[in-house]
Amino acid sequence: MNIESQRIEALRSRIATACRAAGREPASVRLLAVSKRQSAARVRAFYLAGQRAFGENVLQEARAKQPQLANLDIEWHFIGHIQSNKTAELAGHFQWVQSVDRERVLRRLADQRPADLPPLRILLQVNIDREPQKSGAMPEQLAALAELAARLPGIDCRGLMAIPRLTGEPDLARDSFRRVRERYLELRAAGHDFDTLSMGMSADLEWAIAEGSTMVRVGTDLMGPRNTAPGP
Repeated sequence: MNIESQRIEALRSRIATACRAAGREPASVRLLAVSKRQSAARVRAFYLAGQRAFGENVLQEARAKQPQLANLDIEWHFIGHIQSNKTAELAGHFQWVQSVDRERVLRRLADQRPADLPPLRILLQVNIDREPQKSGAMPEQLAALAELAARLPGIDCRGLMAIPRLTGEPDLARDSFRRVRERYLELRAAGHDFDTLSMGMSADLEWAIAEGSTMVRVGTDLMGPRNTAPGP
């Protein structure tokens, strides 16, 4: 077993342990490899080891890698802040955009998704702890965004994404994750066909899984140290 396979297996084992502790099936949680500042060769190695979904948060860096990996059936997720003038590239070159947080971006993604591609899967990013330095819609804005997303062609809104405040306190972290889950369940109860709750990273994925996460985003703990500068 090569090092990439070992790293994937170790993360999947960690996810499985967290799922069992929460009374959940390990298959209920997907692993998103965060490939920020990882080379295209590194992404290829992890793909060949079995990882299929990769997340990027800098559009320019992602677009430099994608042509080198075009022969692979990679599921590309964008997880960074969205600039309104970059939505056409997102709409045309990603399968998922997890960081939708405002109406303008939502409408532009819907308008710019090429007609020959399947609907763009999106998540609404919520700033659950109302941190001024972070992107994300306020919790009270989610219902209107979800209603709009349901009416727009070209997109398929699948749920919520959150990056709660960094804390080493399990109770505080779980409280943030719990409040995200509550918003997610409220929107499902309102009739939205959501199935994805993207929350939890290397330091807190166990707490996120305990509170209902269906997708965890892991970078260096999976793929190893990042390059010191962005690039393909």
